[in-house]
Amino acid sequence: MTGKTAIVGDGDSIMVFKAAGVDAFPAENEKKAREVLRRIAKDYQIIFLTEELARPLEEFLKRFDEELYPVVLSIPSGKGSTGYGDELLRRAMERALGVDILFHKDGGKDGGKENGR
Repeated sequence: MTGKTAIVGDGDSIMVFKAAGVDAFPAENEKKAREVLRRIAKDYQIIFLTEELARPLEEFLKRFDEELYPVVLSIPSGKGSTGYGDELLRRAMERALGVDILFHKDGGKDGGKENGR
């Protein structure tokens, strides 16, 4: 399983990954995505999953948090981001570190960003 990467999502969203050599698995709905994930989980270290499919599968995806591999990452589809992937990353960072270092917002004028960044 050395370094194998896959993408699961709608056909348009996965095409660019397929062109880059990532194994692509089309899934038009959450039921199909769940079936694909069950089938490929043992064979891949990293699995990208489009946000539209990841959100309804949130409870199902928690089982992968308990194992070292695969790492399932939610990414925007060809339709754009819903912000769900950012939310998952923020939660994972808070769980791992105990603080929100990536998306910290202090309510200041600059949205929590330091000057110059």
